[in-house]
Amino acid sequence: MIAFPNAKINLGLNITEKRPDGFHNLETVFIPVGWSDVLEFVVADELQFTSTGIQISGSMESNLVIKAYRLLQKDFGLPTLKIHLHKEIPMGAGLGGGSSDAAFMLRLLNKTFDLKLSEDKLLEYSAVLGSDCPFFIVNKPVYATGRGELMNIIDLTLNGRFILLVKPPIEVSTAKAFQFVVPKKSGVSLPELLKLPIAEWKDKVINKFEHSVFQHYPEIGDIKQKLYKLGAEYASMSGSGSCVFGLFSELPPHWESQFPADYLTYSQQF
Repeated sequence: MIAFPNAKINLGLNITEKRPDGFHNLETVFIPVGWSDVLEFVVADELQFTSTGIQISGSMESNLVIKAYRLLQKDFGLPTLKIHLHKEIPMGAGLGGGSSDAAFMLRLLNKTFDLKLSEDKLLEYSAVLGSDCPFFIVNKPVYATGRGELMNIIDLTLNGRFILLVKPPIEVSTAKAFQFVVPKKSGVSLPELLKLPIAEWKDKVINKFEHSVFQHYPEIGDIKQKLYKLGAEYASMSGSGSCVFGLFSELPPHWESQFPADYLTYSQQF
């Protein structure tokens, strides 16, 4: 069986408070985008995990795909599998690639082995794996609160707009990004702000990680300014990572030449 776990972007990201468990409450809007990995598996005599594409660090058991498999194997006695992941979504980018891989693994196991798990049950399993994982079970535009697991589907369309994502050769640690953010509740609902014309989002729809991340990694801030110079109606860092995206009414010609060769880029039309 094969699946194509996709990335996400954040439209706005506010850290509202620190929780007693050490995590943070936030508010954001998640939007799925088409930048995707490739995940496949077949039944095998022993558990195997291989990967190609972007190099993945860590042991097999530390990978979220394997953790997702172990979670359902424990409850449903799944057979051993040969699993392969082709990694295209960059890590440390704020695009949720690892979370997406895990959520799609749950979905694929549920379908392949006819586990008859409801979406609500898949959401429960995914929340065990990570804060962003539940979004990829829903995989539609949502307003997310709590750690990101409390979601309401919203009516937000970017139809006809183009998105350009730019990832420099920098990984931003989520833990480090949180160290420099002062939690503060927002006075205006993010879904209400997103009802404004996109051209008015620039100074209103804010990713609160940007201030500190740009201070420590000024080249990430430079990408945002470059996207505006290229004609973006709105540009922002995604999540707490190093990827920056711009929304355009049409992509500028020869945009690829505007960024160094070691930057990863992706574009699509919604």
